[in-house]
Amino acid sequence: MGKPGVDFPGLGVGLVILRHGRILLYKRMRPPEAGYWNIVGGKVDHMERAEEAARREAEEETGLSIGRIDRIGMTEQIIDADRQHWISILYLARDVDGEPQLTEPDKLSDFGWFPLTDLPEPLSAFTKAAIAALTTGEPAQLSARSAAS
Repeated sequence: MGKPGVDFPGLGVGLVILRHGRILLYKRMRPPEAGYWNIVGGKVDHMERAEEAARREAEEETGLSIGRIDRIGMTEQIIDADRQHWISILYLARDVDGEPQLTEPDKLSDFGWFPLTDLPEPLSAFTKAAIAALTTGEPAQLSARSAAS
């Protein structure tokens, strides 16, 4: 059948989590873009609504309880170095309860809250697209090709 994102374009979701003007980012340990700071997210499972996938992935990765989320755009990422191709729906959450945790230490190595004006490096292409969608105030349809490894 093949693997999404590797054998055929994968459908993913990403969730920008904001609290007190800061964005929650996690550092990835696996491709695509291992070693890069990223918003939370993942793939949409068969017969799962994208909005529910965004909430599920965020809760699994952070331990937070996610309330209302709003769609802010879409992005297509082709990561040449990792030979991955993802089309993702981007969401925003401001309604979150709890404190973030490192719940998937086999996938993520670190996390933190960062002001949008002082972000860590390197940022994943996916995260850059989400922040662009967030800061323009308009739904985004962004496409990027990255040579990140």
